[in-house]
Amino acid sequence: MAFKPANNIQDLQYFGEFGGVNPSISDSSTYTFLSAKTMFDTFEGNADGCYLYSRHSTPSNLYLGQALAAMEGTQTANVTASGMGAITSVLMQLCGAGDHIVSSHTIYGGTYAFLKNFTPRFNIETSFVDILKLDMVEAAITPKTKVLYCESVSNPLLEVADIAGLAKLAKKHNLKLVVDNTFSPLSISPAQLGADVVIHSLTKFINGSSDTVGGVICGTQEFIDDLRNVNDGACMLLGPTMDSLRAASILKNLRTLHIRMQQHSLNAMYLSQRFEKDGLKTVYPGLASHPSHDLFKTMMNKKYGFGGMLTLDVGSLEKANALMELMQKRNLGYLAVSLGFYKTLFSAPGSSTSSEIPENEQKAMGLSDGLIRFSIGLDADIERTYAMMKECMKELKILE
Repeated sequence: MAFKPANNIQDLQYFGEFGGVNPSISDSSTYTFLSAKTMFDTFEGNADGCYLYSRHSTPSNLYLGQALAAMEGTQTANVTASGMGAITSVLMQLCGAGDHIVSSHTIYGGTYAFLKNFTPRFNIETSFVDILKLDMVEAAITPKTKVLYCESVSNPLLEVADIAGLAKLAKKHNLKLVVDNTFSPLSISPAQLGADVVIHSLTKFINGSSDTVGGVICGTQEFIDDLRNVNDGACMLLGPTMDSLRAASILKNLRTLHIRMQQHSLNAMYLSQRFEKDGLKTVYPGLASHPSHDLFKTMMNKKYGFGGMLTLDVGSLEKANALMELMQKRNLGYLAVSLGFYKTLFSAPGSSTSSEIPENEQKAMGLSDGLIRFSIGLDADIERTYAMMKECMKELKILE
């Protein structure tokens, strides 16, 4: 039977304390007990349904985690205060001094900086490879390797990982495959393809309103319990705790994710087809010209399309900046980082979200100065949007 992530979210039913259609928000940092023994058992993790202290867990965070685990089809999930809080906690939990990570070389700049500059302090080394070449990935694995790390759809180049192929490699070498699925919620379900851990920055499409940051780690009950362990759990001891009010807000927005992703994908497909036809260098997984178009089709939950992210290369940083400024002036979107907002967001990743990656390495991975990353919005009249964008490009001589 086909995996249907939106159905799994829809089927969760929570009642508020007084019968509300939304669950009540637990606005407390600490919780009381009727007996000292129950407090002890809760601290030891042996009392289901009891709460001790909000850094451990809260009802609001638990509800959101359950919904996201249902979406990804994992046993459970733990929410965090940011996407980086999720990524760093997972990697620090899975790796210790002397261990090794094999990572895609096209990943979010913050993740790259963590692996390149921060984890070596703990004697954890990373090899960055072309994740599209499974033979190169396998060649980089050593006896010290503990983790394969990638993004389903990479930031910002929109490369598509062969998750099933990577999962086979991970199993063969007894590694954990960790997949950041931020760019493709609902469209791709990594755990169904063999990923051990699935991460999201909830800040982006899942929340969808650019008003909060958050993250989630979806995995087995055993792994999430390890992360929450009071003695050596990364989520417990590093403290990336999500606020209950934010968790409740994101849970409400999650209910409309399936509708939003369909519109994001529809609009991105329309624009990418038109701009490619106009002769612009356009990258979008939904285009037949995308190197991994067929691979994406084998992995996708078809109803949600190819996602809301596309890139255009306009030739130079000067042209990219001029175009973005003009589009913002014409109310076509915002010159801003992040993604998943109802308005289109655009940025030049080489000087923003991927600026942590050294210039020579940006060039090696194909990240050019003129590249603009678009998070396409929920525009009701995408034909009008295209016409206005094209007019901006003509004014700046990007198109004739």
